[in-house]
Amino acid sequence: QPRAEQFATEARNAILLDVTSGAVLMEKGADVAVPPASMSKLMTVVMVFEALASGRLSMDDEFVVSEKAWKKGGSKMFVKVGDRIKITDLLRGIIVQSGNDASIVVAEGLAGSEEEFARRMTIRARELGLENSRFKDATGWSDEGHEMSVRDLARLAEHIIDEYPQFYTIYSEESFEWEGINQRNRNPLLGLDLGADGLKTGHTEAAGYGLVGSAVQGDRRLILVIAGLTSASKRSIEAERLIRWGFREFETRELLPAGAEVGTAAVWIGAEPRVPLVVREPVVMTTPFGDLRKVTGEIAYPGPIEAPITEGKQIATLLLSAPGIKEVEVPLFAGAAVERGGMQEKLKAGALYLAETALSALRPAPDADPQPTE
Repeated sequence: QPRAEQFATEARNAILLDVTSGAVLMEKGADVAVPPASMSKLMTVVMVFEALASGRLSMDDEFVVSEKAWKKGGSKMFVKVGDRIKITDLLRGIIVQSGNDASIVVAEGLAGSEEEFARRMTIRARELGLENSRFKDATGWSDEGHEMSVRDLARLAEHIIDEYPQFYTIYSEESFEWEGINQRNRNPLLGLDLGADGLKTGHTEAAGYGLVGSAVQGDRRLILVIAGLTSASKRSIEAERLIRWGFREFETRELLPAGAEVGTAAVWIGAEPRVPLVVREPVVMTTPFGDLRKVTGEIAYPGPIEAPITEGKQIATLLLSAPGIKEVEVPLFAGAAVERGGMQEKLKAGALYLAETALSALRPAPDADPQPTE
């Protein structure tokens, strides 16, 4: 079976996620906070996307280039001091060209200083559930204290794809020209027949070579994050290998449509003896290829459920299992309201309780010696 612990990768840290089902296909050191290099520019860009989506900023607004931004080393958009640059161009300078200078321009434009912007990035990351992310700058240049886990990066990539489809297409642009200098997107997956459409590479001496990538084939989307590789060529080879493996060795299917009834639960002193259990969202599951038929399910709840029960209340869990994958928990909701029963139901419940108590008293204790047979 193509299980995570059986699939080796040269990456120091890695995670491969099937977005359609939420299944983690493989992971290695996924929750370790490491220097993310320019991959942390995903968070820089999220701050801009949020300002655009809220109307606080427009693509035609302009930010002024400071001397600090102009002087910044590393990958550059090649902005000049005093230039007024539109947000639409700065975004491409960050996303396509990985410009450290462009990142500082938007940080200063939104927060007044890069330090304050980094502080806001960290706060927003916590709000998004990124527990292993801390930011010291807008570029990923710093190594000391500027860190993210690959799981956080995968979650952030999924957030961008889900929440900002109107802006996400920038990540698939293969080149961008500014001041007569044309630079190609560093994402090695974009030029392959993988359905890749984003997101970001990164490299510093401490971080090694990393990549946050995503690709779509049919109705499946995979997100891959790898970090700590020793060269750009190894990053390219490993990224392609893992994406192809994820699409080839696993399949994702809808098991149940939204609203499907999967069973019932016993009700304690209710007007009805049982309550239907339904799923609210479609149940989609990823399994090793060919193992979908091996999926088994079990309904779990602390029963019986005491009435009254409100329709739509979560009262149980569907546990789905298959070889080679982690157990999947699906919340189950009451498919109908059940009122509290009257005197007759109370008498029945009391009689049932007394009967079960009497039976329990007759059963031998679990550690009792067996009776002799002769």
